[in-house]
Amino acid sequence: MHAFSFSFNRRAREISRRSIMENAKVQEILEKQVLTMAKVVEDKLDNETSALDQLDMDDLDALRERRLQQMKKMAEKRSCWISLGHDEYSEIPSEKDFFAALKASNLVVCHFSRDNWPYKMVDRHLSILAKQHMKTRFVKINAEKSPFLAEKLKIIVLPTLVLIKNAKVDDYVVGFDELRSSRLENSLFSSLLFSSLHSKLK
Repeated sequence: MHAFSFSFNRRAREISRRSIMENAKVQEILEKQVLTMAKVVEDKLDNETSALDQLDMDDLDALRERRLQQMKKMAEKRSCWISLGHDEYSEIPSEKDFFAALKASNLVVCHFSRDNWPYKMVDRHLSILAKQHMKTRFVKINAEKSPFLAEKLKIIVLPTLVLIKNAKVDDYVVGFDELRSSRLENSLFSSLLFSSLHSKLK
């Protein structure tokens, strides 16, 4: 019994020693990786600092001018979007106006709804999103008064959001379950329309 206990204790000490050695090796590898990454970051910062040090007044003026042009271009885009109604959520009075909106804007979210209270909840959240995502036009249309559109776009369940890219349907968000306030924005902006396009239309 004593021999077994001694053998067991020796085996336990050996396992413990190996575990400590393995942990030390892992720690050493991690430390080397951290040092390597730190060196890469440091070298990158040194290069950027060196490049800035080498800039003369003409270079700085060129950078400043380029930045001013970028800001001017963005301001012009925002002004154009606002003129097209991109900063608000509005109702489209007719099917003809729907097609006009598609021609004017690359990105459109259209809410097909009815005129009663459950749909007001969706209206409220789309109004907020319209202010936050100016690249996109947010509109609504009464499905019952737009039978041609509803049939053409295969609107079966209300409410339905139709996500439109370059005048073509890209995706749908259907029913109140998908349009609850906690899920609405995720449903919209996880779609192909917003995940790919917002990066392209800068």
